[in-house]
Amino acid sequence: MVDKIKVKILNRSKHPLPQYQTVHSAGMDLRANIDDKIIIPPLGRVLVPTGIYIELPEGYEAQIRPRSGLSIKHGITVLNSPGTIDADYRGEIKVILINLSDTYFEINDGDRICQMIVSKYSMVEWEEVELLEESKRGEGGFGHTGK
Repeated sequence: MVDKIKVKILNRSKHPLPQYQTVHSAGMDLRANIDDKIIIPPLGRVLVPTGIYIELPEGYEAQIRPRSGLSIKHGITVLNSPGTIDADYRGEIKVILINLSDTYFEINDGDRICQMIVSKYSMVEWEEVELLEESKRGEGGFGHTGK
């Protein structure tokens, strides 16, 4: 069973509320809310409004992630992926998209442009120490385990 939380949402777009596309989807699709089409040139980036505003409960964040279909078919991805929406942010959700392909890409009003996942997080309280416990991995990183 998946936990459900209530999140306040203000929909100033021309489109339905964000929704899950399948029963077991983790992310909800967000749609472009624009008056005129947007053309993203190769290696260009744009800020796309959604018309969606949310009020997350304390201890939750929303993450903006790329849609896999846009990424593989067109080279379109979320530039600051994952983008984080904090619980105290009340502005419009806008999405930074970048075109990593060699062709122009067109975004139209209502196009599904990204996914949004809401998840719980923990706050860190630092405990400054002189030494860290040893681990089997140690300082190995950046591909130290091979391909």
